[in-house]
Amino acid sequence: MPIQIKNEIQLEIAHVLFIDIVGYSKLSISDQHAAVEELTRIVRASEQFQRAEAASRLTRIPTGDGMALAFYTTPEAPAQCAVEISRALKEHPRLQLRMGIHSGLVGGVVDVNERANLAGAGLNVAQRVMDCGDAGHILLSKHVAEDLEEYQRWRPFLHDLGSCEVNHGVRVSVVNLYDDQFGNAKLPQRFETAQKRRKRLRWATIAAALLALSAIVAGAVVFSRNRERSTLAAPEKSIAVLPFGNLSRDAENAYFAEGIQDEILTRLSKIADLKVISRTSTQHYKSAPENLREIAKQLGVAHILEGSVQKSGDAVRVNVQLIKAANDSHLWADTFDRKLTDIFSVESEVAKSIAEQLQAKLTGQEEQIIGAKPTDNPEAYDAYLRGLAYTLKTVDTPANALAAQKYLKEAVRLDPKFALAWAHLSIVDSRNYRQQSLQPTVALREEARQAAETALTLQPNLGEAVLAKGSYYYFCLKDYDTAVRYFEQARQLLPNSSRIPESLAYLERRRGQWDRSESYFNEAEKLDPRNLHLLTQHAVTYISRRRFPEALQKLDQVLNITPDDVDALALKALIAQAEGDLPRAAALLAPLHPNADNPDALGTQVYQAILERRPAPVIPRLKEILAKPDPALGYSNGELRFFLGWAQEVAGDLAAAQESWRQARSELEPLLKEQPENYYLIGDLALFNMGLGDKAAALALSERAMAANPIEKDPSTGPWSLEILARVAAQMGEPDRAIAALQKLLSIPYAGSMSTIMPLTPALLRLDPMFDPLRSDPRFQKLAASPALK
Repeated sequence: MPIQIKNEIQLEIAHVLFIDIVGYSKLSISDQHAAVEELTRIVRASEQFQRAEAASRLTRIPTGDGMALAFYTTPEAPAQCAVEISRALKEHPRLQLRMGIHSGLVGGVVDVNERANLAGAGLNVAQRVMDCGDAGHILLSKHVAEDLEEYQRWRPFLHDLGSCEVNHGVRVSVVNLYDDQFGNAKLPQRFETAQKRRKRLRWATIAAALLALSAIVAGAVVFSRNRERSTLAAPEKSIAVLPFGNLSRDAENAYFAEGIQDEILTRLSKIADLKVISRTSTQHYKSAPENLREIAKQLGVAHILEGSVQKSGDAVRVNVQLIKAANDSHLWADTFDRKLTDIFSVESEVAKSIAEQLQAKLTGQEEQIIGAKPTDNPEAYDAYLRGLAYTLKTVDTPANALAAQKYLKEAVRLDPKFALAWAHLSIVDSRNYRQQSLQPTVALREEARQAAETALTLQPNLGEAVLAKGSYYYFCLKDYDTAVRYFEQARQLLPNSSRIPESLAYLERRRGQWDRSESYFNEAEKLDPRNLHLLTQHAVTYISRRRFPEALQKLDQVLNITPDDVDALALKALIAQAEGDLPRAAALLAPLHPNADNPDALGTQVYQAILERRPAPVIPRLKEILAKPDPALGYSNGELRFFLGWAQEVAGDLAAAQESWRQARSELEPLLKEQPENYYLIGDLALFNMGLGDKAAALALSERAMAANPIEKDPSTGPWSLEILARVAAQMGEPDRAIAALQKLLSIPYAGSMSTIMPLTPALLRLDPMFDPLRSDPRFQKLAASPALK
């Protein structure tokens, strides 16, 4: 099959597996052909190969005596493929292979035979790494090994060999991948030869070292008295932009200072030669802090940009200073006095000056992008900055989403050619359509589509516009393949954007590609190490997989940044519930007082009271909240009313419970006309009808929810509806259906129901009152008594 090089791919990161048949040149021509055919069959039988090929995320390059496989997925893909090939070779003892793996840039080229091919550092280094090994070895570049170390399951198989000299004195750092089932534990011949050479030199080296030791010690004593502590090694071309101080007399102008900071950061982030930390990680710091070295260490950067903004009428003053964190030295500083209409020149000048100071190379396209003027209308830009400020809030509440949407709509009304504002409006609509901070209506979805297409029509090469189109396909249409193509295109235009790997992490989680999702989370966190939402969602992914120790580690990272984070504490309580430790959960929840706009934390508190079978204390709180429901919360008010009814039922007041459920059903049924595909809403209505004893309606709505979001299309949240069916069937006298659903749910990772994201566990089956009708069933008893799931 000829190699297919996609026209839109010029240069991108590939994870390359280079495979070589050992002793190929010594074989007869017929044996050479047979060996290549045998290798091809083994490779094509690999699960990783088949998966990547089916997703069109793989390129195969024949090399005569082997092949190279370029995966465009995760660093795990070539490693897992190599492991599968190595295991398969046990049934093919005559075929001797060595393999090398590296991640790096590759690009499409036309070779001397005018055929499509690949070239680039990714391929070259993978081959050099492979050349360091012998038959059976799976060798990794140090870069790939560090990526795999992010995963606990790979760590026992990684064995550092040090550096190996390849062609023309070039050295590569190599790690051996093996255990007793795959790979080759023996030291490669090149390393063994180098060891013998070093032994011959050892005694001479020791003698020289002893002579030098006294001088070194003396020098170290003097040096230790005078040296300063250095920060952790960070790339020299790396920077974090701290919050700008608002020096305006009007405190309301804080949004303007935030916007200028973010616009400068955004322009810097479009320079591929720089590492720029995302704003979500820097916004936790105050402007002009004293402990710059510690902040740089936490963020993994060498430089800090501080600044302040003063706005008075249409006059703006911007002060900025670039600081080298290691010694607090000021590399560059400037003051810009401009009219509001000329503020864009300040943002461009600052970005270009910083790039020059850090000796970052700018391409022609990058110079054009960071010098672009997004609008000629100062009122439109002011509205845009106000909307942008709400998109940068830590929590995606309905109030923040509505405010962002309002101001961005105003921006594009004032300037219909404002592509950047159109792009951000689309992203706000799409993300909140999925997260349901805005009501997920057909009209909202259509607005997201039109805004993205308008942005792309106005500026086809605007990274935010491409990202908006990908967000629309992912969040609104669940067209994952198309979304990935747009996200990868946006990655070329926004090389420092953590939002792209973050979006890919969510997308792969939706696909049920849990390991791949985790890899993207790790990538996003390198660019955004203190993003609370990102860290929390990474923890949520571990929770869905019931990997509670790792989830707790992520939540502790959040609490190290904000010790009183309500969501993190509620999630830790949720884990305690899932493990059957209700006292620990109660202790975590006791200090929390979440409001209706935080339904997850509030739901966790109510669920705790229900699991304890002591719901009386939460009933007055729910009644108080529901006495004046927030219309912006939409069907979330109905979910709270279901919890009120459930608490009343567990407390023994069945009449009050049924009244709560009747009211909730009457409130939510009209919403179904506007949100016919909202499986959360459909599932809630199934629970209301269950509580009211309408078996037929409850079961029909459960099945409708499953059809609206099938597990096959969404392995992450699709099982949510199956859990609703399990609960309805348990309560409605359908034990066989309930048990079958529970058996399935306990065997898979997923995001749970009941206003929490916790999948069912054996401990929850033992505690949850909704499963009381099944307690005498031996099949249920077996499920509830099973050991903790991993």
